Amino acid sequence: MAITREDVLHLADLSNISLSEDQIEPLMKDLDNIVGYISQLDELDTEGVEPTYQCFDMQNVWREDVIEDFEANREDLLELTVESEDNQIKVPKVL
Repeated sequence: MAITREDVLHLADLSNISLSEDQIEPLMKDLDNIVGYISQLDELDTEGVEPTYQCFDMQNVWREDVIEDFEANREDLLELTVESEDNQIKVPKVL
């Protein structure tokens, strides 16, 4: 697959970058070389090779969701605030 001028301009538009006329041709060649290099992977014989989704033998570690008492209640914590309303801490707007 040869990279065309339109491909480069489309990629530049998607990337929100502007290219000068003298930058387009070298970029076409560079992208064509990159795609050619990656297409070498098509030549590999992967018959019987299982897909690898994770390189390390890792597993999720699950734990019980336990509620712990931290010796602080809502009323005591709300008393520490500058301003509260409806059992919630009131803070200034941040836009």
